[in-house]
Amino acid sequence: MAEPLTLSLACTLSDRTRPVLDGRVATPKLRFHAIPGEPEEIFRRALRDRAFEISELSMGSHIVTTARGDAPYVGVPVFLSRAFRHSAIYVRTDRGIRTAADLAGRTIGLPEYQQTAALWVRGILREHHGVDTKAVRWRIGNERIAITLPEGFDVQPAGESLETALAEGRIDALIGPRPPACYLARSAPVDRLFPDYRCEEEAWHRTTGFFPIMHCLAVRRDVAEQHPWLPAELFRAFACAKAMSLEELAMVNVLRVSLPWIAAEAAAQTAFMGGNPWPYGFARNRDEIAAMIRYARDDGLAARLIEPEELFHPSVLGLEDL
Repeated sequence: MAEPLTLSLACTLSDRTRPVLDGRVATPKLRFHAIPGEPEEIFRRALRDRAFEISELSMGSHIVTTARGDAPYVGVPVFLSRAFRHSAIYVRTDRGIRTAADLAGRTIGLPEYQQTAALWVRGILREHHGVDTKAVRWRIGNERIAITLPEGFDVQPAGESLETALAEGRIDALIGPRPPACYLARSAPVDRLFPDYRCEEEAWHRTTGFFPIMHCLAVRRDVAEQHPWLPAELFRAFACAKAMSLEELAMVNVLRVSLPWIAAEAAAQTAFMGGNPWPYGFARNRDEIAAMIRYARDDGLAARLIEPEELFHPSVLGLEDL
C-alpha cells in the first residue's frame, strides 16, 4: 500500500475542523501538517506566498482572484466559516444614523474592501435597504492582495487605526467581524446599527434562505493538478467532521459545549434553518455563491461576472453533503 500523502493544511481551529486535525476522521490517503491560526494571517500567507498546499480561504478574495484569472487556489465546497453579519455594523450614535438607509453618503471604515464580511454587508445594504454603496466614502486598512477598482469608487486607505477613527469621530461607521474596543468599553458614542441583530438576521434569512458563506476550503492549483483525487477526498473528510460536530451539540450526557441549553438551542436552530444549518456541497449553495459574485461585481471587485462553478474543482461539483 502506498504511503499516505502529507500536505500542509492551514485553517482555524473549530468544532468543524478538529475531527480532521486530531485524526478522528480517518483519511488513509492523507496526512496533514496542521498549521492552525487566525483567518487574516492565513489568508495573507496563502494569497501572497502560496504558503499552504491546503488552506482555509476568504471567499471574497477567491472571487476576486478567480474573476481576474490569477487565483492560486481552487475551491472545495466545504464552507468552514459562515456568519450572519447584521451584527458587524457599528455606527456613531451622534450622527443621526438610525436606520440602514441613513448610511447613504457616509464615511465608513473597513478592515479590507475585499473582506467577505464587508462584501455581504454592502450587498445587504444595496439590495435590502436601498443604499447606494458606490456613493459611500470607504476608508480601509491594509488589503491582503492588491485590488484595482473602476473609476467612481471612493475607496482610500484610512491612514490610521480604524477603531481610533471611529472612537474619535473621523468616520461615521465601521464594518468589521470583531467588535471595536470603544464599543466594548462604552468609551465613545458607538453602538450596533442593529442592536437586536439576531431578529434582523433571522428575518433576512427567512427572506433569502442564506447563511452567509465566509470561507471555503481550497487546494493550491499545482497540488490539485498533481493529485486530482484530492479535492473529493477533502470534501468527504470535512463533511464527516462537520457531521460529528453537529452530533456533539445534541449530546446531553456530558455537554461538549459550555452552554447549559446548547442541545435545545441547536435543535431549534436546525429546525429554523431547514434541517441542515451548515450545508456543504456546491448545488445546495449555488444561489448563495451567485449572489456573492453579483455583490463583488457591483462593488467593482470582480473583473468579470463569473459562473459559480469556476470557483471550485470540477471533481467536487456533484458531491452532496452528508
